[in-house]
Amino acid sequence: MKILVTGGLGFIGSHTVVELVNAGYEPVIVDDLSNSDPKILDQIARIIGYKPVFHKLDLSNEHSVKELAVNEPDIDGIIHFAAFKAVGESVQKPLKYYRNNFYSLINLLESYYGKPLNFVFSSSCTVYGQPEHLPVTEAAPVQPAQSPYGNTKQIAEEILQDMVASGSNYKVISLRYFNPVGAHETALIGELPIGVPQNLVPFITQTAIGKRQKITVFGNDYNTPDGSCVRDYIHVVDLAKAHVAALKLAEKDSFKGYDVFNIGTGKGNTVLDVIHAFERTTGVKLNYEIGPRRAGDVEKVWGDVTKSTNKLGWKAELGIDAMMASAWEWEKYIAQNPL
Repeated sequence: MKILVTGGLGFIGSHTVVELVNAGYEPVIVDDLSNSDPKILDQIARIIGYKPVFHKLDLSNEHSVKELAVNEPDIDGIIHFAAFKAVGESVQKPLKYYRNNFYSLINLLESYYGKPLNFVFSSSCTVYGQPEHLPVTEAAPVQPAQSPYGNTKQIAEEILQDMVASGSNYKVISLRYFNPVGAHETALIGELPIGVPQNLVPFITQTAIGKRQKITVFGNDYNTPDGSCVRDYIHVVDLAKAHVAALKLAEKDSFKGYDVFNIGTGKGNTVLDVIHAFERTTGVKLNYEIGPRRAGDVEKVWGDVTKSTNKLGWKAELGIDAMMASAWEWEKYIAQNPL
């Protein structure tokens, strides 16, 4: 089966391409390279043994997407990662995020509309805001978005639900991720932020390797075990495998319409837990300091993954130490082999 993977050269997308091949699928990659590196295609090829079909195009350009559908008509499923995702930038440039994230989704849906397709959407736990009850389940109310980025995820889920309810041939699964980190066991692909990292773990590894001077922990006075924020960190390879599980569920005749799943480990780690895990697994001491709270940060969130375990038949297998060790191997690899 041929699966279109949008944003397939990005962090999560590249790992998912590898897992799709491992599961017997044929991935077709689409990426505009705005937040990824074309050399990742060669890195993927080193892992899977061949270079997948790749189309460089901007999904927010309607004409380009219609051409794609003409050139790649025999698509059986779509995994849609492609989106701008920096929370802070979305606050500064909301129209950029609304234009890109909505146009790309709508163009994709319209261009392949009319044929039966399994569609897996890259959503986010940001839709929960600060939940009243933890761990948060898929039945928890969606909170008002704290950023334009988060709003695009909420509204995209609504667009997909409305489309399914209208009687389309799509079967759709939204995966609400928590915090993906780590890298492939080969250290040939991993998180490759452009500019200053927006996420904790690449900031940790870049500080350890000497690219950054120090890490700032934003707040140590939250109502958490050590005062720093709590998140549900998940290994990117486990997350990639969740997409394969979602496709397999959508392929079943018994699956109809639309569903949503939390994708995480089911437990939380504080920011300081992650820092200490990195130091423990690598033997590298980190230079970090405690700073003031950061505006917009949720105090603590982690997911109930019972539904994913029971219905997707999927469960996270790799713990925080494996996440930190693999992220460090990747950082050392790109230091020695700049992309």
